[in-house]
Amino acid sequence: MSLGRRFLQALVLCVLASKALVASSASPTPTTIVLITVDTTRTDRMGFMGSHLGLTPSLDALARQSLVFSKAYAHVPLTTPSHATILTGTYPQFNHLGDLGAPLSKDLPDLPEILQKRGYRTAAFVGSQVLDPKSAAAPGFDRGFDIYDAGFHRRRSGEDRYSSEERRAATVVDHALAWLKGKARTTPFFLWIHVYDPHDPYDPPEPFKTKYVAAPYDGEIAYVDSALGRLFATLKAQGIYDRAIIAVVADHGEAFGEHGEESHGFFLYDETVHVPLLIKLPNERSAGRRVDARVGLVDVAPTLLEVAGIPAPVSMQGVSLVRWLTETDRTRERATESSDPGGDRRIYSETDYPHRSFGWSSLRSLRSGKYLYIDAPHRELYDEVADPEALHNLADTSNGVADTMHAQLDAFRHKTSGGATAAAPSLSPEQAEQLQALGYLTAASNSTGKEAIQKGADPKDKIQIANLLHHAVLATEEERYAEAVPLLQRVLKEEPMIALANLELGRSLNSLGDFAQALPWLHKAVELTPNSGRAHYELGVALGATGDWRASVVQLEAAVARAPDSDDLHFHLGMAYDELGQMPEAEKDFRDALRINPAHYRANLFLGRLLGMHNNPAAALTYLQRAVKLEPKSPDAHKFLANVYTELGREQEASRERDEAERLRRQVAP
Repeated sequence: MSLGRRFLQALVLCVLASKALVASSASPTPTTIVLITVDTTRTDRMGFMGSHLGLTPSLDALARQSLVFSKAYAHVPLTTPSHATILTGTYPQFNHLGDLGAPLSKDLPDLPEILQKRGYRTAAFVGSQVLDPKSAAAPGFDRGFDIYDAGFHRRRSGEDRYSSEERRAATVVDHALAWLKGKARTTPFFLWIHVYDPHDPYDPPEPFKTKYVAAPYDGEIAYVDSALGRLFATLKAQGIYDRAIIAVVADHGEAFGEHGEESHGFFLYDETVHVPLLIKLPNERSAGRRVDARVGLVDVAPTLLEVAGIPAPVSMQGVSLVRWLTETDRTRERATESSDPGGDRRIYSETDYPHRSFGWSSLRSLRSGKYLYIDAPHRELYDEVADPEALHNLADTSNGVADTMHAQLDAFRHKTSGGATAAAPSLSPEQAEQLQALGYLTAASNSTGKEAIQKGADPKDKIQIANLLHHAVLATEEERYAEAVPLLQRVLKEEPMIALANLELGRSLNSLGDFAQALPWLHKAVELTPNSGRAHYELGVALGATGDWRASVVQLEAAVARAPDSDDLHFHLGMAYDELGQMPEAEKDFRDALRINPAHYRANLFLGRLLGMHNNPAAALTYLQRAVKLEPKSPDAHKFLANVYTELGREQEASRERDEAERLRRQVAP
């Protein structure tokens, strides 16, 4: 038999096997799908990827029943854009979600919506504000979901981050299991669970905090594994596990100083784009198989659809990985033995984060054959077989290869671009601040055309500045202001025009009580970002604290105009008016603060004081009683309430409050 005929027969058998697999999945009871995305997870921490740290026993057990892809890659090393690719099966240059804040277009294919239209119940349980559709980062991500459990808010002073900006994995799993309870076995569901814990700052709960005190990132991974183990146990107990498709994938990795990067988002090396991926099929079909060919996160959605017996829309750009579930062992061996270590699959990745955050150059990469090529101002070429850590740049000595890879990258990007109508991220300063609270260095938007996307400094030459600013922002969000100040000073010595660094330095100095030192930095922040309510607010606070209340009012009015729903901004503007003796204006802004947040302690306190001092003790009483209830250990609240009781002739109650105020004052006296 000729070689061509044997190849044709093998191809036909492979196609028939694939169809048989899909047909077996498309049973009268459609297949339940569980998609688990683990944020910021390196492959070298996974036992099923060769780690000997012992961090992931639950995932390792799942992997033994699954198909494991050893060379899976993210297309963007950022949470929101990478999840857009996972859910739509499209590349970032097609879906136009290459950065934070762009909306998920209704023109894109959408895995949950496709399943919802097929009768699936769909639910998402996410672990961070960065995937909250009502936040700045992920508009439109609730499309196709019956339930989208998010509801995060910006962290307030003194508030725990796990009750505001993110949830621990155990809480996310608890919410998902509560939704699962009592679900009928005959109706399929699509359940997406996202856990955010491995993202910095690394802060695992006990006992992982103590056990991994020297390696808190590893503690986060071990904690997530334990939470997922409880999920898997419950799925088994409810009879769901065996018959479900379960996919586990990371959205991107994390860098610990490799190539100079700390965290992720700026570079496209393996530490941030090589990710774990495993897929468990119903009844453990293909259990224990390992695929060493390159695949991308763009392939996840079409694979889940095909295994469930649902055709993927033609607009999905990924390919179904079902072929790896059906090919014979010898066919897989030949692919592994081929001269192409990646199984002859080109993988494209990109990041616009350096450009959006600092005006530096965007980066593009292509993995093809044995090479990794990175298109940058100083282009890079690495032999991944001889140099898997990408330490020896061959671009200058292998110009022909680099030119070929560059042409392939351009051709691939051109071929896969287009798609949904582009909607460039348009972050307001307040939305940018939401993302900064999560550790992202995203700036407020200025319109950026495609022609500008590659311009700017090479991120390789500037990465230490990004690292310093990243650590400083994390420090300010954790209220470690004294630690942040020298970091920000170092950043501004090198890059004095970074608006975020100016703002954060001024804010840190304000928080430390050094208002005069904060003024020049905050003036610069307002100059660089005149639409930033936070910049105007911090400048207003510093001006007021240094005695210039008229100038303070101007800045605080500008802040309120840009963020009219902020209780704190209205309160501080009311205080500035009070200092200037503009009582009607002060009363109005105190009331506005309480309209937004009736539990605002200081607004209750100072509105009550204002009313009491201006001969309206009856009106003052309600606010001061509420202030005492909100802060029962505040001497001022009891003192002001005592004064109002005296004005009302209720001397017994006044005496009680004066005594309490004096007792509390003695407690705090040095």
